[in-house]
Amino acid sequence: MLQEDQWFTEICEEGGSAFSLELKSKLHEERTPFQRIEIFDTQTFGHLMIIGGCTMVSQRENFIYHEMMSHPALFTHNRPENVVIIGGGDCGTLREVLQHAEVRKATQIEIDERVTRLAERYFPELCTSNHDPRAEFFFVDGIRWMQEAEADSLDIIIIDSTDPVGPAEGLFTEAFYEDCYRALRSGGIIVQQSESPLYHLELIKGMHQSMRSAGFDSSRTMQFSQCIYPTGWWSCTLAGKDCDLETFREADCNRRDFVTRYYNAAIHRAAGVLPEFVQVALKAT
Repeated sequence: MLQEDQWFTEICEEGGSAFSLELKSKLHEERTPFQRIEIFDTQTFGHLMIIGGCTMVSQRENFIYHEMMSHPALFTHNRPENVVIIGGGDCGTLREVLQHAEVRKATQIEIDERVTRLAERYFPELCTSNHDPRAEFFFVDGIRWMQEAEADSLDIIIIDSTDPVGPAEGLFTEAFYEDCYRALRSGGIIVQQSESPLYHLELIKGMHQSMRSAGFDSSRTMQFSQCIYPTGWWSCTLAGKDCDLETFREADCNRRDFVTRYYNAAIHRAAGVLPEFVQVALKAT
């Protein structure tokens, strides 16, 4: 057991900042062939998953990230039936995707099976859709899986990855986006977590450039709060294949038959309104 005054602190060296949570105990620690995973019980945020020393997900705030990584893209697509999630091992994004009745198949590609198995044990509320008959799991390299994916077969690709280092680095390249473009049907969308606009604006600019170079005719960054990540301000970036990312099925959103805690039609519209310095930077891409 940890002492009551112990904290977990993630230091963001590039931003000269840190984020801390007070801990009750360490529940689990292991090193997989890919990374080190730790699970803590915190004083105020419930269970907390740490991968490679970085905060990934907590029980208190994960709904914000998972809802914003899924619902904006699914309500922008005209009829999302075949969805692939690259990463997303905690299964929260899968849970949100499968709330959409029109989704016929959701395939999750996670390189490290232990992330999912630990989520099932310590974050069971995120894994409630794991046995949905529409869900399919492959614990393999997402980059290679996408290289081998059938052309014109997917409607939405959600890239729910860690930061662009280590196993996730290749998910932020033009070559990977080209594979995604080939696998998407006309009207298809990719959405990828794109870090903090305050600390990682150059990364976001590079993503837009690479997505356009890969063939996508539209791209759009949306913002949302995420208190356990550096700056507390996060984003996702979408790219469309013959798709208008500026409009969405607002009527369907308003009459959805499932509950959300963060996402709604007003949030969808507001998330696409970016601060001036971000708009200026992206116009230059």
